[in-house]
Amino acid sequence: MSKKPLTILLANPRGFCAGVERAIEIVERAIEKYGPPVYVRHEIVHNRFVVEALQAKGAVFVEELDEVPDGVPVIFSAHGVPKQVPTEAEERGLLYVDATCPLVSKVHREAERHHRDGLQIVLIGHAGHPEVIGTMGQLPDGSIVLVEDAQQAEALEVRDPERLAYITQTTLSVDDTVEIIEVLQRRFPRISGPKKEDICYATTNRQLAVKSISERCDALLVVGAPNSSNSARLVEVARKLGCERAMLVQRAVDVDWQDLEGIKVLGITAGASAPEVLVEEVISACRERFEVSIEEVTVTSEDVVFKLPRLLTANAAA
Repeated sequence: MSKKPLTILLANPRGFCAGVERAIEIVERAIEKYGPPVYVRHEIVHNRFVVEALQAKGAVFVEELDEVPDGVPVIFSAHGVPKQVPTEAEERGLLYVDATCPLVSKVHREAERHHRDGLQIVLIGHAGHPEVIGTMGQLPDGSIVLVEDAQQAEALEVRDPERLAYITQTTLSVDDTVEIIEVLQRRFPRISGPKKEDICYATTNRQLAVKSISERCDALLVVGAPNSSNSARLVEVARKLGCERAMLVQRAVDVDWQDLEGIKVLGITAGASAPEVLVEEVISACRERFEVSIEEVTVTSEDVVFKLPRLLTANAAA
């Protein structure tokens, strides 16, 4: 029985961003330099495959610092941590390496600057996400108020409408965030924003790539973890553009092939914390069932690289 033809539109950019690559390399370098075990507070990035690969090399993942024994190195995840976490590590004499993405650190510095200037800060983001917890934890309680959607922005009450600034989580939907900012700017015309938007280049580029293929797809698979904010946003972006069969899958085994019955064009992309090997795994699974042809759709190229902490570079070791 001959296989039915399937065109795969492969969105590009997809998968790992510079912050994720840096965070993973920090864990690998720390294991090489200090030997296992190296402890990591929270999943280094939101991807089970990545976490398990690092566990196999000697990383131990914990949720809180009090789970880390004395005398072993600890790494803080790419999402960033509240200020009290490194303070507690220092008080205990723990050697720690901060793998916070530099673009998240940029948001932290903005928050500190606005606070110094006496402004109340509105953080646009998702409650409970580690990045939001880390950003709100940069300042004393009550300094930052969280807004999750346009409705909350409409209802927001502030101390002084003249003394206000906004910052955002780096992994949000670009379109949804624009809508929320428009509400804030209409209600509080004097509100200050970032000089350069807080949503990171990788989130923006992956959403643009999904937009470029969504209207041509019968279905779209986003390879990523259920707790990955940027991956979940890619599904939302595709659905908003009419690709109702947009689905998040962690691996090929999660694909619901019955849901893909009768499709001719399948879009595939990956969130910023999903490795390319998992995309290849999904494509291989498609080849088992269809006669596949692949069209890569590229909206931009990325060449961003972030430096490793000096503690882990060869010069520091020397």
